[in-house]
Amino acid sequence: MGASIDHLFADSTEFFKTIWHNTDPGTPGVADKRTTIRNAFSESVPSEGGFLVPERLRSELLRVALETAIVRPRARVIPMESLRVPFPAIDSTSNVSSVFGGVIAFWTEEAGTLAASEAKFRRLILEAKKLTAYTQVPNELISDSAISFGAFIDDIFPEALAFYEDIAFFSGSGAGEPQGFLNASAAISITKETGQAANTIVWENLIKMFARMLPSSLGRAVWVASPDTFPELATMALSVGTGGSAIWLNNGVVGPPITILGRPLIFTEKANTIGAAGDINFVDFGFYLIGDRQVMSARSSEDFLFQTDETAFRIIERLDGRPWLDGAITPQNGGDTLSPFVKIAVRA
Repeated sequence: MGASIDHLFADSTEFFKTIWHNTDPGTPGVADKRTTIRNAFSESVPSEGGFLVPERLRSELLRVALETAIVRPRARVIPMESLRVPFPAIDSTSNVSSVFGGVIAFWTEEAGTLAASEAKFRRLILEAKKLTAYTQVPNELISDSAISFGAFIDDIFPEALAFYEDIAFFSGSGAGEPQGFLNASAAISITKETGQAANTIVWENLIKMFARMLPSSLGRAVWVASPDTFPELATMALSVGTGGSAIWLNNGVVGPPITILGRPLIFTEKANTIGAAGDINFVDFGFYLIGDRQVMSARSSEDFLFQTDETAFRIIERLDGRPWLDGAITPQNGGDTLSPFVKIAVRA
């Protein structure tokens, strides 16, 4: 939506200095630019004030965010042209008698009768939610060091947006925010081992998690774990008779592996703490949808922080996120259900 104003600003520093209240509106071009980006935003989102961020700058902010985000670069991102966007999803919970919610294949002799099949689809609604990033910047920084201010905007804001996006994509309730994959109805919880102590992870947990991943997702799935799971992972052992041996970290000379069973391992504080469901997860984010409203607004205010001579900057983006599947899938052989979202149950 901001593509029409891409030509107005060379970079984010120029944009934010233009909307800064201390910038003299008499400066050549400033007043006209303010009017243009304010009117452009009111046309895109009539109910709110602010300034529309040009698409090139919005894309650059998101590009920087992708380098630190966990979910967005691995999920399916759906452009949203309106506040609510329906997206097709396959209504399937079993592959025993059909696949993709009703498609069957069959062997037929010449001139034989063809069997009918009909796939069932449902509508998944993505509804843009508002994510607001807010910060306070000393006016001296903006006035005296445009380079430092630009670096702050270009690095800190994207990382902050990515951080809070990920928190919602992990554990959001779906009410006024995205629905996290940990709360997905399709998520599978692996029961702890008999006699397993609280706040522990054993090799059998991970083996069983791997076995419950959709086979088609094994090439994309990643392990996502809380940092406080590391001691448990580093001391896991495989029992062999009356003894055992280290299974993941077998010496203290080289760094720890960055994979488990051949799939990447990511440590993040956005996962639940050790012992809770979701402290370590095996996830294919290709089954997570992110609706991107493709609009971002920015605004500055001097009034709120007048006494400390600071400017409050606010950036708002609109997005949604939710799992693509409504339930785990029963495989064709009738075995245990499979899912792109697998976690261990609580071990308290």
